[in-house]
Amino acid sequence: MLSNSLIEKLKHEDFQYPASFLKAIDLNLVNFDLWYIMDEDQVVSRIEGLKRRYPARELIPFARRDDNDDIACFEIGKGEKVEIIHDFASAGYEQRNEYDDFWKWLEVAVKEMIEYNREN
Repeated sequence: MLSNSLIEKLKHEDFQYPASFLKAIDLNLVNFDLWYIMDEDQVVSRIEGLKRRYPARELIPFARRDDNDDIACFEIGKGEKVEIIHDFASAGYEQRNEYDDFWKWLEVAVKEMIEYNREN
């Protein structure tokens, strides 16, 4: 899970996790079958990779989709918006979707989980 040290480190880089995200973590809402909240090592590794692949963007990943290369990210300078990035796509083609905030992304992630489990 995300440690306080990572949360503090990212604060010093002009980023602060939205209260909605921290509330979900506090409630242990971290696994939605298809989507899951990444742990600290995964976040750090993805940040490094995203900087190399998409140098024009300042993405802070927080969740990964298990059945493809999509990741959910916050982006420095975009407030609480959640960016869905198809990681490893060519720069300029990585953007899949955008949600107004974490709660909207979470709502969609839960709906996708329900649909997936109804079908299986």
